[in-house]
Amino acid sequence: MARVVFYSKPGCKGGTKQKVLLTAAGHEVIPYNLLTEPWTVERLRSFFGDRPVAEWFNPSAPKVKSGEVVPEKLDEQTALALMLREPLLIRRPLLEVGEQREVGFDVQKIDAWIGLQAVDESLREISENLMKENLQGCFHGHDHHHEHGHERQKQGNCKH
Repeated sequence: MARVVFYSKPGCKGGTKQKVLLTAAGHEVIPYNLLTEPWTVERLRSFFGDRPVAEWFNPSAPKVKSGEVVPEKLDEQTALALMLREPLLIRRPLLEVGEQREVGFDVQKIDAWIGLQAVDESLREISENLMKENLQGCFHGHDHHHEHGHERQKQGNCKH
């Protein structure tokens, strides 16, 4: 079983589901607050590998949703500078096992990397159900189709 350093936004429902799935598979999850971590350009860059710059961004971040930040139009240096200033822009979670680092929670990729099968029969159903969900996106416990207008923000204070 792996020791998974897990950078996410505290209180994020998606992050909670991801950590449950990792724990059910017998992994030790070491959670860190992605928003307050003292990132450097080099360290943050190491999580993105050979992914295109656009895939480094949290598509649910308010500035991405509004069009103020257009990840597809950014070069690597500009993207990293923006993310250091505003960590909400960083795609979550950031995962680290030993020297290997990844961004996002692609269930198939993580299962192939460290394994996501439940180690205990009592957790198997929970684990199987979670693996069927899209654990890449933003979770709010209600179906709001990512509409983040002023009224929605007042209701759920959704800030991604």
